[in-house]
Amino acid sequence: QVQLEESGGGLVQTGGSLRLSCAASERTFSMSAMGWFRQAPGKERELVASITWTAGDTYYAVSVKGRFAISRDIAKQTVQLQMNSLKPEDTAIYYCAASHQVLYTGNFDSWGQGTQVTVSS
Repeated sequence: QVQLEESGGGLVQTGGSLRLSCAASERTFSMSAMGWFRQAPGKERELVASITWTAGDTYYAVSVKGRFAISRDIAKQTVQLQMNSLKPEDTAIYYCAASHQVLYTGNFDSWGQGTQVTVSS
């Protein structure tokens, strides 16, 4: 199972920016997609953004569309999440995830440990 390691979380003021990065520990040719989830206290984990590994097709939750951008670097086996115009409601633990579905349908099977993002008002 691929190991995923996140970095880049932290504390930022409303309107600020953060860039999260996730590195995969193994060759990614078997991955079909990677994504970023988040979980705020008392809430369910939600998919924030995803990207298919080969084609680079992206998906964004309505709440972050236009503010967040997901990208991947195939050579470095990393995926990034650029977060701009951050709001207090973006405060959560952010998790990197990978899918190994032969035909990607939105299911993820590997998870990182998470990185805290806190947006102060």
